[in-house]
Formats: sequence, structure tokens, C-alpha cells
Amino acid sequence: MNTKTAIITGGSRGLGRDMALSLAKKGVDIIFSYHSNTAKAEDVINEIKDLGQDAKAFPFDANDHTSGQAFIESATTYLKDRHGNPNFDFLINNAGTGTFNMVAHTTETQFNEMMNVHLKSVYFMTQAALPYLNDHGRIINISSGLARFSLPGMSAYAVMKGAIEVFTRYLAKELGERKITANTVAPGAIATDFAGGSNKEEDKAKMIASITALGRVGEAEDIGGVVAFLCSVDAGWVNGQRIEVSGGMLV
Repeated sequence: MNTKTAIITGGSRGLGRDMALSLAKKGVDIIFSYHSNTAKAEDVINEIKDLGQDAKAFPFDANDHTSGQAFIESATTYLKDRHGNPNFDFLINNAGTGTFNMVAHTTETQFNEMMNVHLKSVYFMTQAALPYLNDHGRIINISSGLARFSLPGMSAYAVMKGAIEVFTRYLAKELGERKITANTVAPGAIATDFAGGSNKEEDKAKMIASITALGRVGEAEDIGGVVAFLCSVDAGWVNGQRIEVSGGMLV
């Protein structure tokens, strides 16, 4: 049986970590990026290896699109050295950070950071990865519930996530001849360290629970299994779709 390989950005913590572990549990080898915390990356590598899968991590600065291209070069070189073939099967664009400011006060620096991290780096890293992505492969881009509903102060972040959803549909269309699917997973509010970990705060968590049909804030473990499903044979006919995973937030 030919073991498949997933490349995940931002895999050392939060949602990306759970995606990596969920895929490893399905027998997938993992290459992931981390920003600067080598110790956390090593912890995830060890967790994946304990599940019986190969794991490797390389640094990636999502604010610099050339860093994404270098990350793909490192990943594919590693695969060629290890297996004699640089190709891989699944690309999950997950890395990101947030910013908070009303439209009236958003600075150009904040806007540019959100554009670089959530749109430009994703676009050009995907471009760099396409020659190495196996036919019948999968691309999964991470969006946000904030591309559907609006919470004041999140416009710069949400605008870029809306653009990623459009980008994903174009990938689905353009890569159809290669039988590569492209889909978007849009988490709702998740209690991780993202954006300073504000969703973990008691008052905010209560507010989120009050507007969510299932009555609680999301956890990282709610997302990884959905990504693993989209990489499975069972999801082969799902293409060009936005799948919101929010527990019914603001339905």
C-alpha cells in the first residue's frame, strides 16, 4: 500500500496540530510548517511518530510569500531524499493569525499583514506546490465563519478569508482535469490560542455559546476530523465547496 503524504501549514498547534494528528491516525505521513517554536513542532512530530507515521517540520513565515515557496522546496526535497519522489497528495493551507480593529481605524500595516498571511502566501505557496501535487490529490483551504457572518472589528481578516473561498473555487475548476479537488473548511469560533486566545475567555465563550445552536464554543478537535474526511476516498466527489464547521453559529 502506498502511504500518502499531507503538507500542512501551521501544524505545530491549534487547528493545524489536530489536522495533522487526525490525518496521521488515518495512516497519512505529515510534513508541516511552524513559525518559530521549535519545541512545539518537535512535540507534534513525536506525537505523529507515536501513531506510526513519518513526520517532518520546516519553518514558514506566512507574512512573506517567498517563505512559503521555500517551505514547499524544503518539503519536496525531503520527500525526494526519503522516498525518491518529491510528490505529495494533500495540501492544507491552515497557517494564520488575526487582527482586530474597526474599519474606521484599520491601518495599512494591519491590512497588508492580513493580505500577506491569508491570501498572498496561500496563493503563491499553492502555485509552488501544484507541480508536486499528485493527480487525484486534494487541496483544503481554511476560511472562517466570519466570511459568512459579520462581527465588528474583524473586517481585514474576514475580507481575506472571503477571497480564499473564491480562490478555492477557481482551483477546483482549473485542476479538474487532474482530478484534484479543492474545498474550503470554515471554522466558527474555536477556543485556541489564535488571536490571543480570546475565545477561551469566560465571558466571550458564554457569548459564543449563546449564538451557537449546539451551545458551546468550538474546540480544535472539532475541525481535524473534517479535514481528514475531505482527504479520504469517501470525499472524492466533494469539490469546490465551502464547509462551515461552527456548531450552527448564527444560523
